[in-house]
Amino acid sequence: MHTVIKPKILYFGTSVVLISTMNPDSTPNLAPMSSAWWLNQSCMLGMSSKSQTVQNIIREQECVINLPASNLTEAVDRLTLLTGRSPVPETKAALSYQYEPDKFGVAELTPLASQTVRPPRVQECPIHLEATLVKVHPFEEPSSLVAMEVRIDKVHIKDSLLMEGHPHYVDPAKWNPMIMNFCEYFGLSEQRPASKLAPVFGP
Repeated sequence: MHTVIKPKILYFGTSVVLISTMNPDSTPNLAPMSSAWWLNQSCMLGMSSKSQTVQNIIREQECVINLPASNLTEAVDRLTLLTGRSPVPETKAALSYQYEPDKFGVAELTPLASQTVRPPRVQECPIHLEATLVKVHPFEEPSSLVAMEVRIDKVHIKDSLLMEGHPHYVDPAKWNPMIMNFCEYFGLSEQRPASKLAPVFGP
C-alpha cells in the first residue's frame, strides 16, 4: 500500500560534507551541507547563491569538499546556524543564523594546507577532495538555489581506509560516512549481501 504525500523536504539520504572556501579577506570559511553527489571525477553541490560559500566559490573558482565520518556529528552541529556573511541575509536571520568569522575555531577543527587550491582541508575528516569550479547551474528558478559543478583535482584518503593490496581503492567496509536522512544524522548499518555492481567497478 502506498500513500501520496507532500514532504517538506526530500532528503532520502545523502552524504554530509564540509566545504572549505576562502573569504575575500583571505580567511577560511567552512560550511556543512548535504546536497552533494558525484559522477566520474566531478561533483555537483546544491546551495543557495546567498550563502558565503557559494559567493566564495564563484569568486575564487575553487573549494575543498571534506567528508566527515559519522563520529564528527558534534563538530558539524557546532557549525549549524552559522554563516560567514555579514550582515546575515534576512532569510537566514529569520532562521536564527548568526555571523561567525572563525568557523574552524568554533567547530574545533584543524585547518590543513591543500596542495592544488587555497582553501584548507579539515584534518579531522578522513577524506578531502580538492576541487575547481566548472560551471554554475541555476536551479528551481526563480529561487536562489544553484547547482555548482566542480571538478575533483586531488583526492586525499586516510591511510586506514585504503583497501589492502589496492592502494587506489577505498575499502567500503572501513568507511562510515555521515549521512543526512530527512534532516537527521545517520551512519551506515551492517553490510547487506554483495552488490552485482561490485565486480564491475571494484578492483
